[in-house]
Amino acid sequence: MYLIALTGGIASGKSLVASRLAELGAVHIDADKLAREVVEPGQPALEQIAAKFGEGVIASDGSLDRQALANIVFTDPAKRGELNAITHPAVWRRVLELCAEAEAADPDAIVVYDVPLLVEASSDRPLTFDLVVVVDTPASVRLERLVRDRGMARHEASHRINSQATDAERLAIADEVIDNTGSIERTLESVDALWASIVALAAGRRP
Repeated sequence: MYLIALTGGIASGKSLVASRLAELGAVHIDADKLAREVVEPGQPALEQIAAKFGEGVIASDGSLDRQALANIVFTDPAKRGELNAITHPAVWRRVLELCAEAEAADPDAIVVYDVPLLVEASSDRPLTFDLVVVVDTPASVRLERLVRDRGMARHEASHRINSQATDAERLAIADEVIDNTGSIERTLESVDALWASIVALAAGRRP
């Protein structure tokens, strides 16, 4: 198995890159999807969140009230750290399980772990990645995308961006960088070139 970490700030275009890699043959593991799964009703993480942040973050149907929780954590780094201490270990457990399943199905699988908070979760990371790919788009561009494409208020978009690692922090851990400030076509060309390189690297490790 060849394991890639794919990261980038909110609205960087990471999902576009992940989708293309999956089309090209990568096994895609989506951290955001796993983060939703581990806080579903009945999951231990949801019970821990309710105990830490109060019943006000639980909706009437027993699910997580994401907006109520966001109002607490996105403007308070200490609270955000408390939330991460609950959710990150639960997500990592699922990642390990899914990687094991992918390798069992195909020992030569190329697995892409699509994770926005790679820098933030680095201290409790139980995996070693063969390659770290960063999708790089300036914060100013990402802010405009959040306002234009997702309908966020400017102050909310700023909070979301500022709650994550900085561009410099992500670039510091990058083995490869995909620049997504240009056209979609240009970005996809960069991803295709990267995939060709990854396939060659992965093949070179085989016995």
